[in-house]
Amino acid sequence: MEELIENLLAYALVFSLTIVIIFIYLRKNKRQSFQNYAKLKKARETGLHEPVSLHPVVNPDICIGSGACIKACPEKDILGLLNGKATTINASRCVGHGACFHACPVQAITLCIGTEKRGVELPHVSQEFETNIPGIYIAGELGGMGLIKNAVEQGKQAVEFFSRKMSRSPNANYDIVIVGAGPAGISASLTAAKLNLKFLTLEQDTIGGTVMSFPRAKIVMTSPMDLPLWGRVKLFQTTKTELIELWRNVLQKNKIKINEEEKVERIERVNRHFVVTTTRGVYTSNGVLLAIGRRGSPRKLGVPGENKEKVYYRLLEPELIHNKNILVVGGGDSAVEAAMLLADESNSVSLSYRGENFARIKPLNYERINQYIRKKKINVIFNSTVKEIFDDSVDLLAGREQKLIKIKNDLVYVFAGGILPTAFLESIGIKITKKFGEAILKHE
Repeated sequence: MEELIENLLAYALVFSLTIVIIFIYLRKNKRQSFQNYAKLKKARETGLHEPVSLHPVVNPDICIGSGACIKACPEKDILGLLNGKATTINASRCVGHGACFHACPVQAITLCIGTEKRGVELPHVSQEFETNIPGIYIAGELGGMGLIKNAVEQGKQAVEFFSRKMSRSPNANYDIVIVGAGPAGISASLTAAKLNLKFLTLEQDTIGGTVMSFPRAKIVMTSPMDLPLWGRVKLFQTTKTELIELWRNVLQKNKIKINEEEKVERIERVNRHFVVTTTRGVYTSNGVLLAIGRRGSPRKLGVPGENKEKVYYRLLEPELIHNKNILVVGGGDSAVEAAMLLADESNSVSLSYRGENFARIKPLNYERINQYIRKKKINVIFNSTVKEIFDDSVDLLAGREQKLIKIKNDLVYVFAGGILPTAFLESIGIKITKKFGEAILKHE
């Protein structure tokens, strides 16, 4: 009898302990859901919930609410738990790290581009990065993967896929011509060298691609990546100069030469090979990898006075600019970062953005720009557009009533994104399609 009572007490204790644990878990879950619902509501009100590019989509039927994806995300508050299931909250701030995709223990996450409402124009590519033109591949920013780590991985994989399918033509001088020497192009070049392919890498500017156009003091936010012929590179925050120096060292160590300041003007298929015409010569190749940026040429405002010498579309040396009245136009990371760098150099900086708030910048930039606003180091003018640029001033239309505002001005920096090199791609025969929530990376 005593043994029975002891067993009943033991069972009662275990049962009570289980109930307490479940109660604590449910209470914590409820509190967490309440907090995340508030964040989601705020994100929807401020326009941060709508994704602008690559972003995670969670399958609630598979998700077990482990929270692994949330912990893995380096950008904070992109994902959150609602009623025990992961969901996107500030989707517009996602920069496509893909860490959540790999961290999910039950493969409930898919990385998608565009949404049902907002499409994103991208070249048509297969899962092997091959375009509708057999033998021409696309990797990196042009294909929708702008993050450095992802671009590096795509450049490597694209060349590996090409090498397996390559059909050599007796009329081709090269196995593959790589166009672009940014993260994807450099990785592709290293992979081509590793696979003993005869290759040529062309860059219209200089090594680094889009990264080279960053301001000198800009912090490049990236994550650990594997560089072919080099190994693991652990970078979380570094400067543009350090990153470019790393790439140059890797290329030099492996005796890889990049043809810099050589722009590709035309790519044509002739029988079983390609003819690549540049500003310096003509090359023949079995295949081509396009690792160029999406920005193409900078998007202009199309307003009177924009052709003045004081208007620029990139900021290279902010440390040389002092005591100027400067207008920065744009609301993305490039615009916000440029404004803060210029403000740090004793300049009077105004930032004009057509939106009601910053809806597509990294969390760290969001926090920093708000600090600059509070300290009155930057004058941000939301709901505004440039009407006309004069020698010593700029006219803006601001507010819902589009009231005319005139501000003193010495320099204008425009960061309105870039125009996809559609004409160049279409001249090659590459199809451009608009993605409305299509999966770019998914578990098979």
